[in-house]
Amino acid sequence: MKLEKIFPVCYNKRERIRSTAMQKLLTDMHTHSTFSHDGRDDLKTMLNCAVQKGIAFYGVSEHFDFDYDYSKMPQELRTKLYNTDEEEYFHAARHIQEAYEGVINVAIGAEFGYSDDEKVQGRYVSTYEKYRPDFVINSVHGVGGVDFAYAVITGDKTTVYKSYLQLVRRSLDAPYPYDIVGHIGYVARYVPFEDRAFSLGEFGEELDDILKTIVQKGKILEVNSSNKNLETRTIPCKEIIQRYYELGGRKVSFGSDAHFQERILEKRDEVVEMLQEIGFTEITVPFRGEHIKIPL
Repeated sequence: MKLEKIFPVCYNKRERIRSTAMQKLLTDMHTHSTFSHDGRDDLKTMLNCAVQKGIAFYGVSEHFDFDYDYSKMPQELRTKLYNTDEEEYFHAARHIQEAYEGVINVAIGAEFGYSDDEKVQGRYVSTYEKYRPDFVINSVHGVGGVDFAYAVITGDKTTVYKSYLQLVRRSLDAPYPYDIVGHIGYVARYVPFEDRAFSLGEFGEELDDILKTIVQKGKILEVNSSNKNLETRTIPCKEIIQRYYELGGRKVSFGSDAHFQERILEKRDEVVEMLQEIGFTEITVPFRGEHIKIPL
């Protein structure tokens, strides 16, 4: 697919895309709106803010967590938690995408919450085949039908983290198409441990297996700036991203994980600086099967 079709707002009728524009091309490929249960601003509000911030390519990645058992969630939250309505979301979002054509490049995507349950995996396959999202983030959000944010986490750090990383590794073999591997280390936001870091010294074998597989499969490693008061600036942390680079990984995406407009592009400059320190020169944007490389 030609860049003119993918990035129409970066072109005019007479010129090819300008190198200066490419160098400053802003992307945010992990965002949510009120189509997701925890979104606080509607999609148009989010997009209008993205336009004001000068974003050239904006990824909408509403939650799909078909494994969630809401009866296991905290009582006070059960009426507030829901899965994205597939039909409503994709129908409305495609119309909004069309309405913003020529103003901002919008990718209508999905964030699939991986589960080992084959029935759940089958639902993701069906959702993908029916609605053909422009891109998919494959994430691990919980276990046993409960998001880590609401789970009672027991066990020592080694046991919990190794179990989590093993689940992440299995997610890479998911039967549904996906582009981005979402926020490796997500569980660290919610664990009760004093030391919440995923260090290579402790979990190098598991992390290397994951990172090598991402490289082999040609997937994109997400650099997520929503660190939830972790000591690290991003999820995954710089040490893991550095290791990914050492193993030959070059495909990274930026995601603010914004659920309201103020967080769009949050810490983007810090992330770019960190990636450049490691050696990265490009951000990768997935769109309808294409992986587009954008200079940092």
